[in-house]
Amino acid sequence: MPRPAAWRLDLAAYPHHAAVQTRFQDLDVLGHLNNVAFAALFETARTRFNREAELWGKRFSGRRAVVASQEIHYLAEGSYPEDVEVATGIGHAGNRSWSILAAMFQGGRAIATCDVVIVMDKNDDGAGMPDAFRARLEEFRVREP
Repeated sequence: MPRPAAWRLDLAAYPHHAAVQTRFQDLDVLGHLNNVAFAALFETARTRFNREAELWGKRFSGRRAVVASQEIHYLAEGSYPEDVEVATGIGHAGNRSWSILAAMFQGGRAIATCDVVIVMDKNDDGAGMPDAFRARLEEFRVREP
């Protein structure tokens, strides 16, 4: 697996940051954060991002979306009890789908990246995502150099 592009490991490339607490139960038998913990930590940060960016709720009610795929690249070991910082932003946005890109940092170094593809259902007239929703996604796009 090739190393992610340098900008993916730069905290400043992402518009949203969230500190997420690690838990003792996140450790494997060797004392590292296990792979399931990484997925849960990314999910927690993604949920905070969606809520704080107001991508769901009253503003865009009536539409549903599902996670179509998730890919995590493990770059270094994570540990407990130090919190992780997860930086998140929007990558690609298509007609009904978009990607959420994230990087996890601990102690100032990148320990993982996560790419998630979200797909929105069609509305009654078969149209893709609403223009207002697409505009909101653009406000949170990652700043790739």
